[in-house]
Amino acid sequence: MFSRDYLKKPAWIKHRIPSGPEYKKTLELLRQYGLATVCEEARCPNIGECWQRGSATIMIMGKVCTRACRFCAVKTGDPAGFLDENEPQNVARVVKELGLRYVVITSVDRDDLPDAGSGHYARCVSSIKQVSGTGIEVLIPDFGGQEERLSRIVNEKPTVIGHNIETVKRLTPLIRDRRCGYERSLTTLLAIKRLDHACVTKSSIMVGLGEQTDEIAAALDDLAAAAVDIVTIGQYLQPTRKHMSVQKYYSLKEFDELKTLGEHAGIKHVLSGPMVRSSYRAAEILDMFKG
Repeated sequence: MFSRDYLKKPAWIKHRIPSGPEYKKTLELLRQYGLATVCEEARCPNIGECWQRGSATIMIMGKVCTRACRFCAVKTGDPAGFLDENEPQNVARVVKELGLRYVVITSVDRDDLPDAGSGHYARCVSSIKQVSGTGIEVLIPDFGGQEERLSRIVNEKPTVIGHNIETVKRLTPLIRDRRCGYERSLTTLLAIKRLDHACVTKSSIMVGLGEQTDEIAAALDDLAAAAVDIVTIGQYLQPTRKHMSVQKYYSLKEFDELKTLGEHAGIKHVLSGPMVRSSYRAAEILDMFKG
């Protein structure tokens, strides 16, 4: 499963070359303030489209993740406790200067920090709120499964809190770092609702890693049981030869069928498609959910 991806990509898997004035403006501002984006680090195929619309998912706490999931292109290693204390203010400045209506904040895992970075995360949300009325979505790690850390984020009341389950239960030990876990992800999502039942929660599943339809259905049932409000389902794309290879490319019809499965499970809003990612058109998804 780690060999080169030999499957031919179907016509509906399209990558747009990044370009345009808004793309350039976003790139320049991020470089000016020394910020990273998951759009670049995770090699997101939608980077051109999103940046041209003046939208980006900002990745905080550095570019090095302490976990080594086998699907992810983000670098892994030991950041040795380093954290840019100016980052919360810099994130807020970029959000204000770009004039964003909605921003997504995500991060690497930082198991090297005493609080796994939860306090820094909360400061980023607070800093944005001080300078802008933009909607704020956070896509968070599990913070080691400690609810006290999670509560720091919930107490800042972002618009949406997301945490990705990533894959089906059987494949979790194969593609996610050993410190992650299927049940831990579900527990994290449940804890968010327990801390604030009004909070909108979100999760995501990748397909094409060898899962079966009944396993996807079971994962969607589990997310519904965890009271998750929004679920995105997208096609896994192998970022490099060292990562998990694609076992299957789903057709557009199959993505429609997966959307139906999620809706039948009781999930309020499901976005399913080959190029769908966790933060893809996040503001529009939230509008549809509220509508």
